[in-house]
Amino acid sequence: MGKILIVYASRSNETKGIADLIAEGIRISGHKVDVKKTNEIKNEEDLKGYDGYAFGSATYHGEMITSMKQILFMAERAELKDKPGGAFGAYGWSGEAAGRIFDTMEHIYGMKMVSGGPLMLKASWIGGGVQAAQEYGKSIIAMI
Repeated sequence: MGKILIVYASRSNETKGIADLIAEGIRISGHKVDVKKTNEIKNEEDLKGYDGYAFGSATYHGEMITSMKQILFMAERAELKDKPGGAFGAYGWSGEAAGRIFDTMEHIYGMKMVSGGPLMLKASWIGGGVQAAQEYGKSIIAMI
């Protein structure tokens, strides 16, 4: 049984909702998952000990939320090379945050990322978002 860590940054709770649905997909697959807001991660040790990871942030004015940037700096020292991963986020107009997180995980940390890129949803409840997020979680756990 694998164990996945999902860390998210959210202001309006849309990204939190996506994180919870990704976690649901992992649980449906019979695996364990911890879902944490960025302020629950204090250092790189808090990121260690998992079989896979998903990091997510809403996009505001073309940027990810600052607390997610801090997580990404910590994660650089958390020895995530070759671990399965995914990135996600909610957005209103543009959605750059999820792609930047995904690229960092893939190219800086050397993680094995979900094929198809990041999961970007305007809201979890619009246009099949629930199913898409659950399937994204299943895709991460399938790489373990």
